Amino acid sequence: MEVKKVNTTALAYIGDAVYEVYVRKYVLEQDSVDVNKQNKLAVKFVRAEGQALAIKKMMETLTDEERNLVKRARNRKITSKPQNADPVIYKLATAFEALVGFLYLSGDAERLEEVISQAMSLIEKAEISDVRKKGKK
Repeated sequence: MEVKKVNTTALAYIGDAVYEVYVRKYVLEQDSVDVNKQNKLAVKFVRAEGQALAIKKMMETLTDEERNLVKRARNRKITSKPQNADPVIYKLATAFEALVGFLYLSGDAERLEEVISQAMSLIEKAEISDVRKKGKK
């Protein structure tokens, strides 16, 4: 498969699943007993607001190729109505997921780990209320 030819929606589709596995592994490491606690912890990482904040803050650290992909994914026409998310935030979150999918399908495990680790660190430090305010600017 030529990953560069895969459309950004398909990349976001696989990226969402890949990112979810990383988040679940992370929350399992935080609390391996209480599933309810795990789910509550995971929410801030998988919400569109958190992903949007992360990708906005990461733009300067991305390679040119990654930045172009993120912009292409962000600018793609939305075909479905986002649930519980501002359309701008939803587009940014989709762009983040497309980047994760691209790195995963490219087989660049080291870069994938770097990007996800950086995103999760940014999300961990952020308050969701801050993300919502920034997304509406």
